[in-house]
Amino acid sequence: MATKLIASRIRQTCCRNKVGSLQQQLRNFSIAAMKEEYEDSEGISMKGVKISGRPLYLDIQATSPVDPRVLDSMLPFYISRYGNPHSRTHLYGWESDQAVENARSQVASLIKASPKEIIFTSGATESNNISVKGLMHFYKDKKRHVITTQTEHKCVLDSCRHLQQEGFEITYLPVRNDGIIDLQGLKSAIRPDTGLVSVMAVNNEIGVIQPMEEIGKICKEFNVVFHTDAAQALGKIPIDVEKWNVSLMSLSGHKVYGPKGVGALYMRRRPRVRVEAQMNGGGQERGIRSGTVPTPLVVGMGAACELAMKEMEYDEKRISGLQERLLSGIRSKIDGVVVNGSTENRYAGNLNLSFAYVEGESLLMGLKEVAVSSGSACTSASLEPSYVLRALGVEEDMAHTSIRFGIGRFTTDEEIDRAVELTVRQVEKLREMSPLYEMVKEGIDIKSIQWSQH
Repeated sequence: MATKLIASRIRQTCCRNKVGSLQQQLRNFSIAAMKEEYEDSEGISMKGVKISGRPLYLDIQATSPVDPRVLDSMLPFYISRYGNPHSRTHLYGWESDQAVENARSQVASLIKASPKEIIFTSGATESNNISVKGLMHFYKDKKRHVITTQTEHKCVLDSCRHLQQEGFEITYLPVRNDGIIDLQGLKSAIRPDTGLVSVMAVNNEIGVIQPMEEIGKICKEFNVVFHTDAAQALGKIPIDVEKWNVSLMSLSGHKVYGPKGVGALYMRRRPRVRVEAQMNGGGQERGIRSGTVPTPLVVGMGAACELAMKEMEYDEKRISGLQERLLSGIRSKIDGVVVNGSTENRYAGNLNLSFAYVEGESLLMGLKEVAVSSGSACTSASLEPSYVLRALGVEEDMAHTSIRFGIGRFTTDEEIDRAVELTVRQVEKLREMSPLYEMVKEGIDIKSIQWSQH
């Protein structure tokens, strides 16, 4: 439907254009696009990498493709119903406003909240900033302490560091070896001046699901505001803001098969939670997030949430089966494969693996036909293992070898089988060149060796 709608609009415009300039512009654009295309008869070349075709996409935690049904819902608001939702004097504004409110209801339904508690933002990063900095700034005269975990998303950690520079105190809770926080440790860390507890629902790197209801009960017991970054949880696991007792929740559109550039912030109304706006302007979104609400993006996020509500159970079963196929397929052919994070309390679509005696970046570069992410962060001067894996106590050599496989709604059995084949082939190739692996095969305990330093 999406393609037909675009084609129809182009034809209508072309028919009205007597001079034919639009057709010429479209023709010129097509020629230019073909000249800039990076694919040729011999394959694809980009950033110095050449592969035979587009790689398999197994990086769903980074971003998900837009569901075609979501795109269909968005297109009318780009090309015919393009009114500003804040225009109150004509039909264009009214229909856009109605679409925004409908999307608000769709997002609210997925997390079992009231539409009045949903604030649209540009994404989870903005929602996290509003939640962490906005709340603490509002209550700064009475609350000066924040509790979070060492494995949070970088935007939460950086927001906390920003507060530290302003004189607030931050407690970064450690996690167990499986990535789950210690609830007794959380209880012990709460102080009379604690204003916020921020814990990510589903970790973006290792897929671990935190005990949200238990954390919520502790926060309620001590009367502390509970915020969660649920970008990786939305549409993947059931969310109930009442059961979780969250006061603030950050959501993202492009992690749930919606468009990029849009997110939402859940703000509890009873008991009411207050934040200081991080941006000044026209006072849209109840003054929390000024700026024109992007109707097409919001409509897309709403449609994505509605689809997720209908298909979550089916997606979960299917993705769990694909994850088992991937893990068992790799483990049946090579040894020394470790799953990072809890195997019981995790989202099935996130499989973070470490491969012993293999360097992660070399493995990643060798897997050019599979789009995956490494757990290592590369800087200009040095290669440091992931801070999330370090927090789990993963040994540095294994942390360097981690690869995150992301499985989603559109991943196929054939893609999983191909990913297994390519991963196994590359690991075996790298191990053949590894003297350490040769020593292990000969029965030598590497950890007992006293390595000399020069």
